Amino acid sequence: MSLESEDPRRRRLLDDPLAIRAMAHPVRLDLQALLGKEGPLTAADAARRLGISQALASHHLRQLAKYDFVEPAPGKDNRERPWRLVSTSQTWRSARLTGEGAAAADILEQLIAERALNNLADWQQRRRTEPDVLVENSGISHTGVYLTGEELAELEEQVSALLQRYAEERPIDDKSTRPPGSRLVDITRIVSVLPEGDS
Repeated sequence: MSLESEDPRRRRLLDDPLAIRAMAHPVRLDLQALLGKEGPLTAADAARRLGISQALASHHLRQLAKYDFVEPAPGKDNRERPWRLVSTSQTWRSARLTGEGAAAADILEQLIAERALNNLADWQQRRRTEPDVLVENSGISHTGVYLTGEELAELEEQVSALLQRYAEERPIDDKSTRPPGSRLVDITRIVSVLPEGDS
């Protein structure tokens, strides 16, 4: 495992299939999302918010800690044992260089895509009552364009750099960096390359 930037609380490069498989679990993804939104929480607090048992939350937090996704955070006293995120975003592109890594990444991406579709369905139900600026700049857009491999890499680099700027300025788990009126925005990009016969 390695980090793309010097600050491990920002972007982590996952190249270990075991770590990717450890993250690829619905409860673990929920726990990471909750810690990102709320900041440090105990297993009991996390369990209450997710509607699961404390033992289940504790088990999954320990599994996430085993692979450096979460770590113990300072508590109010010696009895309180909160957890916090170690990194606030991950990428696993280099894991695809091995069959085991590719299989683990496929499972994780499927789970993330399912969560993104659930978030979209929820947003579609709620957006009628939301501010126009949020409604007009969310949802799905679609563009088909012919690109070379090099052009696709350049486009991905530019989009990633723009998103990373905000991720670094406003770590998801640091409430003090959130501007007044800001909302958590889930951005899941799906880039598919069609077979050559479809050209």
